[in-house]
Amino acid sequence: MTDHRTAPPARRRAMFGLAGAGLALPFVARAQAAWPNRPLRFIVPLGPGGATDIVMRLIAPRLQEKLGQPCVVENRVGAGGVVGTDYVTKQPPDGYTFVHCAVASAVIAEALYPSLPYNPERDLLPIAPTVFVPLTLSVTRRNLAVNSLAELIAELRARPGQLSFASNGTGATSHLAGANLLTLTGTRAEHVPYRSGAEALAALINGDVHFAFDIAGLHGPQHRDGRIHTIMVSPNRVSVMPDIPNNTEAGLPQLKAYSWFGIFGPTGVPEPIVQRLASVIGETMAEPAIRERLDTAGMPPMLDYTPARFAAFIREERAFWLPIVRASGARVQ
Repeated sequence: MTDHRTAPPARRRAMFGLAGAGLALPFVARAQAAWPNRPLRFIVPLGPGGATDIVMRLIAPRLQEKLGQPCVVENRVGAGGVVGTDYVTKQPPDGYTFVHCAVASAVIAEALYPSLPYNPERDLLPIAPTVFVPLTLSVTRRNLAVNSLAELIAELRARPGQLSFASNGTGATSHLAGANLLTLTGTRAEHVPYRSGAEALAALINGDVHFAFDIAGLHGPQHRDGRIHTIMVSPNRVSVMPDIPNNTEAGLPQLKAYSWFGIFGPTGVPEPIVQRLASVIGETMAEPAIRERLDTAGMPPMLDYTPARFAAFIREERAFWLPIVRASGARVQ
């Protein structure tokens, strides 16, 4: 047996390196087993009161109870979700900082921003989805006599480029859904971006724009009050507006108009932490009280997702959304 004290210097360094690695492994394992032993931060990259913020603040107390550590929700706003998402990709992958973001930050931003400071595919680690968000298509009652998707398409064809549609920002799913509708029907309309869904809704109510896509929880009350007319939801009906047909029933099965939210970490979070957090999130989303609140808001939970299944879902989303973004010509400097 070789005495390490008489081994050549390079070999001695290698042997000590192996010994150091052997000592480090139990330490890393203990750190992961003790996780979490301090507060966790969940960054919401959009403003307070928005859908991503509402969902995260709804589930954070339950995550805190299950994990035994404070789960702090922190808004870091800017560039349509890019600032907060980028912040998380730059944090240590120690399992204490995550981002709750929408498809816009996790997928769409790659094609929307020419100089995005992070690579969604490389720098974001999928943990678990939270909710799926079908979008409703509504028209103004002020200056457009339309009662169905077929009638809206007919109006678009009769008045090329004369109608307008609102969104809550260039590159948002509400914008891309409108662009996709125009592409599929071979029609033209002016896109009018607003700073929020609330502003876009106000414009729709006032007749400043003719139609808009947004979540059922936002459009539903205004539809029931007769201030706007919701004519379609995509890709499936929602319990909060059960009388509204989906896009297939309305005659345009190719149209997909939706968003989804999920929790991501910076790439490199240890697998045991990923699996445990994903499990806790899944348990929370399946709780009857949580499901009822989210269903009522038109944002049903995405259930039974492992991190691997979530990653596969995101790959499919990239294949779907990125061509739509590029075809729309939408760019944000």
